[in-house]
Amino acid sequence: MTLRRAIGLVLVLTTVFAGCRHRPPAPAESRFEFERPQMGLPFRIVLYAPDADHATRAAEAAWRRIAELNSILSDYEPESELSRLSRSSGSGVAVPVGTDLWNVLSRAETISRASDGAFDITVGPLVQLWKRARRQRELPSPERITAAREAVGWNSVVLDSKHHTAQLVLPGMRLDPGGIAKGYALDEAAKALNVAGISRYLVSGGGDMVAGEPPPGQRGWKVEVGVFDTTGAPKPRFVSLRKKALATSGDVFQRAEINGIRYSHIVDPRTGIGLTDHSLVTLIGPEGMTVDALSKLVSVLGPSQAFPKLKQFPGVEALVLRKPDDTVEEYSTRGFDRFRWPE
Repeated sequence: MTLRRAIGLVLVLTTVFAGCRHRPPAPAESRFEFERPQMGLPFRIVLYAPDADHATRAAEAAWRRIAELNSILSDYEPESELSRLSRSSGSGVAVPVGTDLWNVLSRAETISRASDGAFDITVGPLVQLWKRARRQRELPSPERITAAREAVGWNSVVLDSKHHTAQLVLPGMRLDPGGIAKGYALDEAAKALNVAGISRYLVSGGGDMVAGEPPPGQRGWKVEVGVFDTTGAPKPRFVSLRKKALATSGDVFQRAEINGIRYSHIVDPRTGIGLTDHSLVTLIGPEGMTVDALSKLVSVLGPSQAFPKLKQFPGVEALVLRKPDDTVEEYSTRGFDRFRWPE
């Protein structure tokens, strides 16, 4: 080795070690938790941050984003962008829509097409009928169901990607974002945390969640799934989430028994009838909005029909527990086991 080369090597090594020696250690992170009602549901944020001020600022940014989306996507707020679009149904007018509503409508269209209408954001008229039925413990009449179905149809929402407009063709259409908007809000809250400099977080709302990097020293966020409220159900298990979204669907929490039959809050858009298949669906995938909507697809179609359709959405895996009669059945896609928390 020449003297010049040796000196150069010494200088390089000296620079490297000097850089390592003077690099400040990463600040220690502590766990912080925040809860707040949003979109009519309890939302929760767990995050790791260097201090309470940083954690609070990040959480507030996420809360503001969720509240903003509620003002856009709510079907309860009469002046939300979504409600105004619903009121335009049957007018023959294409309505300009903002980015957030466009994102939800276009993803809903994709999933409706993939499921042959088993997921349908226009199911609002039927959902309203069944909400009343659950309150009064009285089935909707066949005539009311038929009338409501005439205002339902995902392919009667005409989206123009060039002009960012939406037209609701059928009179009386009412958009119901309940099967997709919550997942989108969780995605956007996660983005707000990332912008605020938070990488370790778990944002959840009403049984759905989006995870960032895991807690320090952990492989992922440990989440319990498969809590099925029936005799003979398998014991709950845990999954590991890292930069993934999880959605649940079923009649465990929202249902009503009418004339001895248990009806879910989930309505099959194709028949207009609330589901009677006692089930619990869990989906894991890259994005909250997509798994939120797909969980309704799986609930409506059942595993045998739904699992082949999930292949159109890379990275999405499912676990289904159902009790069609006296026996509990369990189904899962091939890749679901890779999320299981090691026992």
